[in-house]
Amino acid sequence: MSPEHGANTEHGANPEHGTGPEHGPGPAGGVKSAGADRAAGPLLALSTILIGLMAGLFFAFDVSVMPGLAAGDDRTYVTAMQHFNAAIDGNGLFGTVFVLALLATAAAALVEYRRGRRGPAVWAGAAAVAYLVVLVITFAVNIPLNNELADAGDAAKMTGFAVVGKFKGTWVTTNILRTLLCTAALAALARALLLHGRATPR
Repeated sequence: MSPEHGANTEHGANPEHGTGPEHGPGPAGGVKSAGADRAAGPLLALSTILIGLMAGLFFAFDVSVMPGLAAGDDRTYVTAMQHFNAAIDGNGLFGTVFVLALLATAAAALVEYRRGRRGPAVWAGAAAVAYLVVLVITFAVNIPLNNELADAGDAAKMTGFAVVGKFKGTWVTTNILRTLLCTAALAALARALLLHGRATPR
């Protein structure tokens, strides 16, 4: 019997007909791998949307809210900022976007890295780091100032407005920094999405 028609082991071990690495270790492994691969694109898109929302919020304060308040008197400044902070602190949707932006971006970077797509992983990772710095600034500077303003009590009964000076100086400056960092993260995610699209088989 000729080798072409026999049950020789060479034919059985041919990677084109066997279960080589490209075929996965089996149905379960293949499904898991494919699922992780499919999650990368949606995660990048979600991250871009969430960080875009945060960048827009900070930008709105930079160009309208804070300059508008600064044009009025200190008592109005305190009252308005107290109301703004209370509205944001009690908003579950804001809290979700604020935290999920970091989680989704970090997850996207991890999935891209595990799939061997170094380009998208690096850019998504850079976006995650930039947004992490935003969170650090928020918890280290902006939130303590917000709490100080809340502890000042009723603006109508205040006699000193030193906290307003801190807002016009420190709070406004760090908010501009948060805007710039979020914008940089947004640009990095846009680059990651572009590279992801180029690396994804059609």
